Amino acid sequence: MPTMTTPTVLVSGATGGIGAALVDELLRRERHVVALGRDLDRLTDLARSRPGVRTVRADLEHPQSLSEALGPLLGEVEELSAFVHCAGLSPVASVTDSPVALWNRVLAVNLVAAAELTRLLLPALRTAKGHVVLVNAAPGLHGVPRWSAFTASKAGLSELADALRAEEAEHGVRVTGVHPGGTATETLRRVRADFDRPYDPQACIRPATLARAIVDVLESPRDATITELHLRPGP
Repeated sequence: MPTMTTPTVLVSGATGGIGAALVDELLRRERHVVALGRDLDRLTDLARSRPGVRTVRADLEHPQSLSEALGPLLGEVEELSAFVHCAGLSPVASVTDSPVALWNRVLAVNLVAAAELTRLLLPALRTAKGHVVLVNAAPGLHGVPRWSAFTASKAGLSELADALRAEEAEHGVRVTGVHPGGTATETLRRVRADFDRPYDPQACIRPATLARAIVDVLESPRDATITELHLRPGP
């Protein structure tokens, strides 16, 4: 297991485009990484290609199962320097085409699982005076037709971040919401296709760039808290 002096970061959605880039950046800066994801094959590939990464298989669509999934980890890691929630679902569907099952899936992964993971990890985060980073939607995104479940979940994520920041200040835990504009991932390609909009990865933020920005937030001096970080594609 990592030594007590080596920062350990847990990343949810670690096999996605942003999550995998974040794992790489954390390793580059000599952090221990716990990679959480649902797809066992992808987690196996991630661990094989990045020696030293510990993987945890968990299904965020079922937040009630997370306590059991994290059980072995919680029993071994007493200090956690950061938790970064990168996981997310973003189906494109009108309200009339969004049954309860769709709402439940999106809210579970994007919001409820973030809250439950944070709750389970807070003892270790408090011990380390750690950092919670919640990757949110693009800056100013709200009220988008055919995207209500996604935008509602992300609005809830902002509320979670603000409440958590106020509650955990006395424990030294910092909380940051990260709002990236279009980032060159397979998820964005699918979303743009569903909206009948063009997708040009060269006009998007690169996942590696976003990952560097997130780790910079984690490394910021403790005399200040970056409450929100907004990123947009460059000119």
